Amino acid sequence: MGKADMDVLEARIAAGEEKERKRKAKEMKKELKKKRDGFFADFKKFITRGNVLDMAVGVIVGGAFTAIINSLSNNILKPIINWLLALILGKDSLSEIFTFLTKVEVVDEVTGVKTVDLANSIYIDWGAFINAIINFLLIAFTLFTIVRIINNIRKKLDAKELAEAAEKKAAEEAAKKEADAAAAKAAAEKAAAEKAALEQMYANIARQTELLEKLANK
Repeated sequence: MGKADMDVLEARIAAGEEKERKRKAKEMKKELKKKRDGFFADFKKFITRGNVLDMAVGVIVGGAFTAIINSLSNNILKPIINWLLALILGKDSLSEIFTFLTKVEVVDEVTGVKTVDLANSIYIDWGAFINAIINFLLIAFTLFTIVRIINNIRKKLDAKELAEAAEKKAAEEAAKKEADAAAAKAAAEKAAAEKAALEQMYANIARQTELLEKLANK
């Protein structure tokens, strides 16, 4: 093998290696593109699924109802409860219903009036507890009412869909029966027509045979 042949062989080997390198690079790009497209496709599928959208709507609606419940509790119910407590217990509001375990009092140097130091006292805050119960009951009742209304609406819609499906099925069955009856009638008419045609053909053959016999006898 001469030097020229060696050069040609080396050139072919180099060309093959370059071609193989380009093929691998192309396959790697395709694999990366496939992974990237698959990631974004999965993300799109995730954010457009019904349960994710329902969850987002639930969070937004829940935040709105929380504001409504807090307003109802703070601006309507608490004043009424505070008024009743003032009549029964002599307290001005829920914020003053305490059971002190350790009471620390401070004396005003100017007026000499003793006041309770809540920051350094140990006490049970019944007012905050009652307020939490009120908020819980309001939220639970509101959610129960909403879920009940939604379930009733869903039942009515489901019943309507079932009725429409039953009507559609009945109409399809009636149409199928009519089509079957029409097909059977058409088949019977066709069979009768074919039978009549055969009888007519046999009658024609019989007449022709009779005429031929008469001509033969003459």
